[in-house]
Amino acid sequence: MTSLESARELLREFPVADGHNDLPWALREQVRYDLDARDVAADQSAHLHTDIPRLRQGGVGAQYWSVYVRTDSPDPVAATLEQIDCVRQLLARHPGDLRPALTAADMEAARGEGRIASLMGAEGGHSIANSLGTLRGLYGLGVRYLTLTHNDNVDWADSATDEPKAGGLTAFGREVVREMNRLGMLVDLSHVAATTMRDALDTSTAPVVFSHSSARAVCDHPRNIPDDVLERLPANGGVAMVTFVPKFVLQAAVDWTAAADENMRAHGFHHLDTTAEAMKVHRAFEERRPRPVATVATVADHLDHMREVAGIDHLGIGGDYDGTAFTPDGLDDVSGYPNLLAELLERGWSKADLAKLTWKNAVRVLGAAEDVARGLQATRSPSNATIDSLDG
Repeated sequence: MTSLESARELLREFPVADGHNDLPWALREQVRYDLDARDVAADQSAHLHTDIPRLRQGGVGAQYWSVYVRTDSPDPVAATLEQIDCVRQLLARHPGDLRPALTAADMEAARGEGRIASLMGAEGGHSIANSLGTLRGLYGLGVRYLTLTHNDNVDWADSATDEPKAGGLTAFGREVVREMNRLGMLVDLSHVAATTMRDALDTSTAPVVFSHSSARAVCDHPRNIPDDVLERLPANGGVAMVTFVPKFVLQAAVDWTAAADENMRAHGFHHLDTTAEAMKVHRAFEERRPRPVATVATVADHLDHMREVAGIDHLGIGGDYDGTAFTPDGLDDVSGYPNLLAELLERGWSKADLAKLTWKNAVRVLGAAEDVARGLQATRSPSNATIDSLDG
């Protein structure tokens, strides 16, 4: 049996629980949620990284659908609600393939049914508009993690890619983390500054996640996780989910991406825009200046390092499909996960290791957050603190 055949066999028992996919945002940007125009029951490879046939081919058994909205959205709460509605519409249209999931038990039930457990994660604290009541509202609608920031700071937390302002988390930011613990909502530390990571780990009594981040020691980008933070995951119980985005995994891609982003802005596009018009600008730039290409081996290098520092019990996968213009060779779309597992098998990873990477760790961390929440809810009422009362 080849390593690729072995990988596919393993995924039939322990499928991928992926931490981050931006399909809802791509559907908003491309067709304004016209799900007939982008019917994911059929091959959408001309437009998207994600559709149900390729999810099946890739061995995906659970997916956190990102309900991301841009930080400059005029009404981020309303836009986040629209994103949640998009996920709900997808689940209603495809009940034979996609199963709503809120808990670790739901994830396991979906695996038993042969359906894809569908969870939601809100990407950026701007989605709660400095309101703990809004945070609870998102949880009530099914959101099971909140990424504390996106690319820009929020009033109570510093982002990895903005100028430091809070120095990590403010007092209100720590209260957000405590309220997430009480709810059972995972604290997602992708996108946040290293100072924010450390403050969140100091504050959280539940395991944290990095829904789509790689190792800073392998690729020196501020979006990645420093070793001192990875070293803290065993004590916390958290999980770091490696991402595939070339500019976060391949050092040569960092400078190239900075230039490509500047080119996008010069042409009047947001640097994260993946519409057809924006991609024409991207491709023209790439013709003039060829793009450094990441591969499956590039991502595996990150996982090798992360396993050495954090341990196999604290790793997962968060591809960031449909949230990036480019993907590594061999990980072109959601059908590519078996290629990564085959590479790891060839590097000596055991099937037990891979079962933890793909499925077991992601299920465990959500279940652990639920356990912490049950204890906190017995002793603590919902917090009605405001940013003004705590941060002045």
